[in-house]
Amino acid sequence: MKNNIRQPQQERSIEKKNRIIQAGYELFSELGYYGTNTAEIAKRAGVSTGIVYGYFLDKRDILICVLDIYINNVFEPIISLFDKITPPFSLKEIIPKILDEVIKMHKKNRKIHEALHSLSSSDEAVLSRFISLEDEITEKFATKLVSLGIKSDNMIEKVHFAMDIIQSFAHEYVFDKHEYIDYIAMRDIVCTTLLKLFK
Repeated sequence: MKNNIRQPQQERSIEKKNRIIQAGYELFSELGYYGTNTAEIAKRAGVSTGIVYGYFLDKRDILICVLDIYINNVFEPIISLFDKITPPFSLKEIIPKILDEVIKMHKKNRKIHEALHSLSSSDEAVLSRFISLEDEITEKFATKLVSLGIKSDNMIEKVHFAMDIIQSFAHEYVFDKHEYIDYIAMRDIVCTTLLKLFK
C-alpha cells in the first residue's frame, strides 16, 4: 500500500518539508546518494522518519527535489548573467565572464555535482532532467544571441557545442587538475575557440 503523501499548506509544514530537502542536499553532498539513508536525513532535518515518509515516497523522491535545488543554485547565476547582456557588448569580454561563472559554480557545488551526475547513468529521471536543462539553456542562449544581433548559421548547434566546451573545461579545471596542464593557457584557448565559433 502506498503512503498518503501530503502537500504541505501551512507555513510550518512547508518549512519542515524544506528542511528535509535541505538535509538531503547536505547528506548527498557529504556521503553520496547511496551512502545516505532516510533515517539520517530525518535526523539532520530534526524530524522523525515517519514525518519524512509523510512528505516523500522514499529517498529517491527527496533526490528529485534536491536535483531541482542544485539546478537552481548552479544555473540561475549563469542565466542571470546572460540575461543582463545588452547592446553594445563585446563577446570577447562576455565569454571569459561566463566561463569564470561556470567554474565558480562548479567549485561551490562540487560535492553535490559529483553525487548527482554519477546518478545520471543509472537513473532515467536524473538523466532526463539534465537533458531537459541542456535543451532549455541551448534554446535560451541561442535566442538571446540572435536578439543581440549575432548572425551565425547553425546557432543552436554552435551554442550547444559551446556549452559542451565550457562544461568540459570547468570539469577539467575543478575536478581533474592534471599537473602537466597549464590551465591559464587552456582557459585562453577555450575563450579564443568560443569567440571564433560565433564570428
